[in-house]
Amino acid sequence: MTSKPLAHSDADYTTASRLLGELRGQLALVARRLRRTCEKNGEFNPGELDHHQLTCHELALAAADLAAVAAMLDYGGHCADDDEVIHGIALGFAAECCHTLLGRLRLRTRELGIGAGGIKLLTDKPQFRAFLDARLSSAHWDSLGERICEQRRERLPALLAEEIEIVRDSFRRFAEEAVLPEAEAIHRQNLDIPERIIKAAAELGCFGACIPERFGGMQPDDKPDSLAMIVVTEELSRGSLGAAGSLVTRPEIAARALLAGGTEAQQRHWLPKLASGEKLCAISITEPDAGSDVAAVSLAARKVENGWRLNGAKTWCTFAGRSELLVVLARTNPDAASGHRGLSLLLVDKPAFPGHEFRHDQEGGGSLAGKAIATLGYRGMHSFDLFFTDYFVPNANLVGETPGKGFYQTMAGFAGGRIQTAARASGVMQAAFEQALAWAGERKVFGRNLADFQLSRVKLARMLARLTAARQFSYAVARQLDAGGGRMEASLVKLFSCRAAEWLTREAMQLHGGLGYAEESMVSRLWVDARVLSIFEGSEETLALKVIARQLVAEA
Repeated sequence: MTSKPLAHSDADYTTASRLLGELRGQLALVARRLRRTCEKNGEFNPGELDHHQLTCHELALAAADLAAVAAMLDYGGHCADDDEVIHGIALGFAAECCHTLLGRLRLRTRELGIGAGGIKLLTDKPQFRAFLDARLSSAHWDSLGERICEQRRERLPALLAEEIEIVRDSFRRFAEEAVLPEAEAIHRQNLDIPERIIKAAAELGCFGACIPERFGGMQPDDKPDSLAMIVVTEELSRGSLGAAGSLVTRPEIAARALLAGGTEAQQRHWLPKLASGEKLCAISITEPDAGSDVAAVSLAARKVENGWRLNGAKTWCTFAGRSELLVVLARTNPDAASGHRGLSLLLVDKPAFPGHEFRHDQEGGGSLAGKAIATLGYRGMHSFDLFFTDYFVPNANLVGETPGKGFYQTMAGFAGGRIQTAARASGVMQAAFEQALAWAGERKVFGRNLADFQLSRVKLARMLARLTAARQFSYAVARQLDAGGGRMEASLVKLFSCRAAEWLTREAMQLHGGLGYAEESMVSRLWVDARVLSIFEGSEETLALKVIARQLVAEA
């Protein structure tokens, strides 16, 4: 017989919000202490943070978790009062994250520069203790899992506008009918994305999800609306991360860079081609010796008559073979001391090439060669090493037509790429959760279904909680970006969602037992695909240390 989840009240949300506020206050203390430690002559010196990397990493992870808690509490507060599963998930997630953070703070009070007594006072407050005891209990999570299995609740309501849900339904059907039937073969045989998928995605408007309507895209002209892009990405990634979900990423980054820094003529020329899928694009930022350190890019762009000549190497350029346009970050100022101010974005035209290797020779003598990197997962698009030799790019293809703006244009693109990656993580998690839930209802162990065991039910409830938190967090950040802010929050949601995806797909694989480790199981593909999410579009460590912690400390 199904047990009833714990009833909720407004007081539960009030208590959770107060605990969240207290923990944010503790993190603010950590940030202020770090700032004082890193000051020289009264000025904050960001370079000093490298002596406190572990503390900075903890600070960033905690900030991401607490931002996810805030998004979940806001979500629960807008849901119908009679759905105790939603409220149980929202409050249980808040309790787990807060409890985990309290434990981490308690272990590191001296190094973090906060008082152990203050942490003990928090955990001993009757209202907080009662909230944590109730929402962390096995009975709470077991009852939630039992309801989820009984009702086969694959997802919780998104609370988005009807027109956004219509977009979601269209791309969900596309993923079901066109992507999923081919996803396993593409992964196991390391195939190219079939042209029929690319063509159908273009016809649905996939490539224009982040481009204004005046350029042929799906975005309103009068205001940005990132939610459509996010739900498109979720549904495509549910079908396949490498063969569909990441199709949106490259035009998303390219479009934001062009809208932020391109000339009107460049926008009119390139954005319609990107939106229609006439030109597929790839983003070429990373270099063998630079990694996520964008300011250290060294690919040389030498000024010549009517344009630039590119010489050097790039790596991890996903979709470079099939793409007809590469957005390349290069050093137009040869003086290394110019740092990020010496970088520019160049739009590199090339033919499309199938397969894992290509070479293009220009009439003027320049060449571009590429070779795909063998990877564990994320197959279909292929990630390439690129080698430029005197490759010519005309002046008109310098974004903004003024050298030295490339770093800022890239950062504008990255904010969109990071929230889009969070949406990719949600899509992968959705697929993994659906597989785990179905398997738990079918698989017999010791004469009983997996779903009849408490641990399985608790796992499933916690998985749905993380998935819902990542999804609602991404929606909240999308609204912030559309309002003109949200840059740092885009890094926070990527950090949280990508770690959540790795954990959730691991749990889905674990529920499948030995079959989960077999290539014939879909969850094995989802697990290896999820692993890359914390690496690309800003690695976990770079986001934590160089973006999130640095900003938190600078503003403390």
